[in-house]
Amino acid sequence: MKKLKKRQKQKLLAFIIAGSLVLATGIGYFLLKENKADIEKPDTPPPPVVEPEPEVQIIDLSSNSRPYAVMINNNSAVWKYQSGLNDAYINYEMLVEGGITREMILLKDSTSPKIQSIRSSRHYFLDYALENDAIYVHWGWSPQAQSDIKTLGINNINGLTYEGSYFFRDTTIKGIGYEHKGYSKMESLRKATEKLKYRTTTEGGNLLEYDANPLDLGNFEGVTSATTVEIPYSGSYSAKFFYDEETKMYLRSQNNTELIDYNSKERVKTKNIIVYNVKYKTIDNYGRQDMENIGTGQGYFISEGKAVPITWEKKTRSGKTTYKYQNGENLVVNDGITYIGLQPTGRTVKISGPEAQ
Repeated sequence: MKKLKKRQKQKLLAFIIAGSLVLATGIGYFLLKENKADIEKPDTPPPPVVEPEPEVQIIDLSSNSRPYAVMINNNSAVWKYQSGLNDAYINYEMLVEGGITREMILLKDSTSPKIQSIRSSRHYFLDYALENDAIYVHWGWSPQAQSDIKTLGINNINGLTYEGSYFFRDTTIKGIGYEHKGYSKMESLRKATEKLKYRTTTEGGNLLEYDANPLDLGNFEGVTSATTVEIPYSGSYSAKFFYDEETKMYLRSQNNTELIDYNSKERVKTKNIIVYNVKYKTIDNYGRQDMENIGTGQGYFISEGKAVPITWEKKTRSGKTTYKYQNGENLVVNDGITYIGLQPTGRTVKISGPEAQ
């Protein structure tokens, strides 16, 4: 009986050992198979990350808000006190009487807290307010501008009418004439627009075509390096631009004075420069000018350290000026402020820098 029990125990032990061996073999086979599968079929790589296309930042391309075109004083007395130029998306500069220039900046959906100094209208600036369907902001006017504003039915906001309500004088600035101290702000201009019941939207579209990706101008015919740009308007007035490689912007000076925004304390700068010649002529004893700007001509587009020749055409006072590369394609500009200089015939823009590679 004892022998029988002993034999049964031996059989049970042998059965357990055999079962364990079978189980171990099965596990080993399973693990080997899984390992082999891992080797034969590596993990599927994650899908590539698709970066969203960059969007233009200088203006909201989907916005149909009307821009404001503001006349900016460029007398040497106010170079230290100009404000709001960096809030613009387009800045026009043109010759006026006495060999000096005046500017007109375009602001759209802006919250600029101070736009200074605002001065009077000259009639040919109206053509560029019209081509942008802008509400025109000025402080006074020449006789011709006053007549044209009325005849052309231009929506305008005049500091002569609204001083103390929507326009103000910065009396903290000393050493300059009272007429140079005028300023406004976008909040005030919008309140004036509401009071005057002007249309606040436009279907006119933008004057320029923008690209959020940096443009490669290197392949265009006639390309040259443009690290410094000087635009003489008269014997005494020149706009100067110096390319900053780090920011890819042009830092601006007037004559030899660096322009620094009086309100923000930042250097006045621009991303793009468009410059071309038009004919000016004196029309009165005061020296006021007229401009022959209807027609076609040659000019330059300058951006990111390079300059290329372009053509321009303006068919009517209110019609948009069209700009094209020499191959006939429409001009596309980089995302940023665009300075447009209408230089007198007989004056030559000076573009310099190392030769383009």
